[in-house]
Amino acid sequence: MRVIGTAGHVDHGKSTLVKALTGIDPDRLAEEKAREMTIDLGFAWFTLGGGQTVGVVDVPGHRDFIENMLAGVGGIDAILFVIAADEGIMPQTREHLAIIDLLGIEHGLIALTKVDMIDDPEWLSLIAEEVRAGLQHSTLATAPMIPVSALNGDGMDMLHRTIEQVLSGIAVEQSYTTPHLPIDRVFTMPGFGSIVTGTLHGGLLKVGDEIELQPSGIRGRVRGIQSYKQGLQTALPGSRAAVNIAGIDHQDIQRGMVLSHPGIIVPTRLFDAHFRHLADASRPLEHNAEIKVFTGTSEATGHVRLLDHETLPPGADGWIQIRTEQPLAMLPGARFIVRYPSPGETIGGGVIIDPHPPQRWKRFQADVTDRLRLRADGTPEQRLAQAADAPEPLKRAALHARTGLDRTTFESALTAALDQELVVLLPDQTLIAAGRWRYWRESLIEIVSAFHHEFPLKAGIPREELRSRLGIRQAVFNALIAELDGIREAATLVSATSHIIQFNATQQTLVDSLLDQMNASPFTPPSVQEGMAAVGSDIYFALLALGEIVQVAPDVMFTAAAYHALIDGVQQLLDLHGSVTAAQVRDQFGTSRKYAIGLLEHLDSIGMTRREGDARVRSVRGGSSS
Repeated sequence: MRVIGTAGHVDHGKSTLVKALTGIDPDRLAEEKAREMTIDLGFAWFTLGGGQTVGVVDVPGHRDFIENMLAGVGGIDAILFVIAADEGIMPQTREHLAIIDLLGIEHGLIALTKVDMIDDPEWLSLIAEEVRAGLQHSTLATAPMIPVSALNGDGMDMLHRTIEQVLSGIAVEQSYTTPHLPIDRVFTMPGFGSIVTGTLHGGLLKVGDEIELQPSGIRGRVRGIQSYKQGLQTALPGSRAAVNIAGIDHQDIQRGMVLSHPGIIVPTRLFDAHFRHLADASRPLEHNAEIKVFTGTSEATGHVRLLDHETLPPGADGWIQIRTEQPLAMLPGARFIVRYPSPGETIGGGVIIDPHPPQRWKRFQADVTDRLRLRADGTPEQRLAQAADAPEPLKRAALHARTGLDRTTFESALTAALDQELVVLLPDQTLIAAGRWRYWRESLIEIVSAFHHEFPLKAGIPREELRSRLGIRQAVFNALIAELDGIREAATLVSATSHIIQFNATQQTLVDSLLDQMNASPFTPPSVQEGMAAVGSDIYFALLALGEIVQVAPDVMFTAAAYHALIDGVQQLLDLHGSVTAAQVRDQFGTSRKYAIGLLEHLDSIGMTRREGDARVRSVRGGSSS
């Protein structure tokens, strides 16, 4: 299936020609019929001699509705450019030609309409030469030109045959990327609910598929599909499709949204692009100029940042970064058009290089423009690796969508990128650029090292603090920790394997003094508060980390030797009596109730014992004292 678009000046008889070609009037609005001009997008279709169905998108020709025109020409295979024989090329015609050129529409033909109004064959030939001269710098410079009359039918058979010839020369997409349908119309039907239409690109869309609308992120399901009034189970890329959506109210859908499988397209308000400034633009493009950007069926206002020019003169091209006020759903490699908002003027367009740049680039940086050139012209594996340089690892499907590569090329590039260690495959099967992975590794080691330098008496940095400072999610953090040989994790702390807590002479004197006091009365030692006052909080927590002392309650601590002796004593009492009380522990060790209760509550907390009335029995959890 193929889709062609009709373009040309409002008075050139486009809609009349489409009706003669298809039998369908593309002007569906009452205002269009009253004013006899196309205001919004119109849709029709016809069948060629070989049985091929061709969709037609009829776009407005009047300058006042050029932005509606932009919503319709982004998804066509070829252009049927309509020029009236009694008028020739008009200013609006030139703007349409520029847009077609900027969108990279390379296939098409010219319908020279209203030839019934020209009686002199020589005059008609002269007009045809003037039209050809006017097209010489466009993509339609060598396109076939067919004189036709929609009123009397002259040339219509030739027009059909020429359309068939043009479409037969366009390669059919064989390798799919990701299905996405830019929405150009939304409506409802009683008993069906929400229906959207558009031209499907990139892959298959099936009844029952879960879908997502971007940039809103709302999810639903494909209830039904029609293409040219025929019900389908599967829509093919390149076809016009009407998709009946379940689970989404039509009021939550609008033109400019993109329908795709979930998780494929991530909306953006900042993107990198290569831009071509039209030679006949009214003025140089200034850095930070206010613009309107059009891509697919969507539009947004924003500002353009010139990365390699102070100002961009008409006829020049350059690398730009656009920040939009509204989020856009886009994929790399998509074409876009730029207009000034007021007064309205089409000034250029280009190709989206990176829909999700990692940052707002500094201007006039060679490494930035080199990065963009590589993304645009590098090998598939290099482009894939650059697409994988994301704030967090990407699932395979999401990375595929970011590359803009077809499926066969993507799979081959992924294999090459893994072999060349350009990307890293993580245990959860997500992928990340090797450069970013190295950056995270180096950052983790640097943070841990700096922490040890600042806090030499601490065993390590809390893992959640470390993860937060790196700014990565849990699964990535776990994979990072597991890979690094020089890093260890114990409980909730992360440290370098080379890190050892060591006390200086002054600190060691304080430590020895405290341990002597505790050993002098091992089962009635100083309180936690007293111990911390004696050595300072840093040394106290270092002793806990080293296992020299064990804190069993907010104000109860023991030396490690005393703690293990208490554990053994409780075990013996349990063996002897089947239970143990605080009084028994107190009497057994000559301690006080405070220490006995603190110990037993600690043993409850680690699962070694559980409370039954005033006594403790062995817990079925079987906790450890280590």
